[in-house]
Amino acid sequence: MTTGPAPTATAGTATAVGTATAADGAGVGPLLRQWRLRRRLSQLDLALTADSSARHISFIENGRSRPSRAMVLRLAEHLGVPLRERNSLLVAAGYAPAYRESSFHDPDDPAMAAVRSAVDTLLRGHQPYPAVVLDATHDVLAANSGMAALLGGVHEQLLRPPLNLIRVALHPQGLAPRIANLGQVRRHLLERVERHLAIRETEPLRRLHTEVSRYPGPDEDDDDGGSTPSAPAVALPVRLRTAHGELAFVSTIATFNSPLDVAVSELAIEFFLPADPATAQIVRREFPSAG
Repeated sequence: MTTGPAPTATAGTATAVGTATAADGAGVGPLLRQWRLRRRLSQLDLALTADSSARHISFIENGRSRPSRAMVLRLAEHLGVPLRERNSLLVAAGYAPAYRESSFHDPDDPAMAAVRSAVDTLLRGHQPYPAVVLDATHDVLAANSGMAALLGGVHEQLLRPPLNLIRVALHPQGLAPRIANLGQVRRHLLERVERHLAIRETEPLRRLHTEVSRYPGPDEDDDDGGSTPSAPAVALPVRLRTAHGELAFVSTIATFNSPLDVAVSELAIEFFLPADPATAQIVRREFPSAG
């Protein structure tokens, strides 16, 4: 696994790339062209990185040439196409999908059971601090008991499955009223969803962005709210007002390296780390059952 920031996109504006259903190779050309344009690459740029020629790329895109299975996969890799859409490209070119599509919670899948076991080890190891497993739409698939430090006071309807972390954070009956720096956090989370949309646009993610964008933000005079950090921040903290005092967390996101399964490629594990000694002390003291 590799730990780092949430994915970033090379294109600033999300444009829908349709799911292919063609049984022959004619449908793959326009799809590849859309991905190339989203990545802001010329045919020559793509040809140079994929060890091909601009002429061949042009022929593939306009349907004059049927790409081999290996060529489809090579172009998809250099275009940064997610695994789910790589399967769609292969189907459009007349080939079988290359990547299996499983379910994170499938009890009969030994491979996914191993993934869940590894994820559970990470979640338990991070206690008493919060950690959560997210899918591509930011729905929560699993969480550790440390999440109680964050989710206290959230309306029960928002906690019913599928619990969505972005919705819970920004909803007026979620965490939003208790986030001291709501203006900063709101901008960050909206930009995060927009980055995901630029990489892979889906209808559920677009609906989520539309929904949370309409939630009320903070008053202008209270844009950053809360106390001022005593030291310069190196990452944006979430400052949360609680009955135990103000808690400040920063987060890091872990993903699986070189996944061969669509579901695994879309998993993200977000770890919330105490941003100051006071937060660490409060969490250890007030949430002992999470340890």
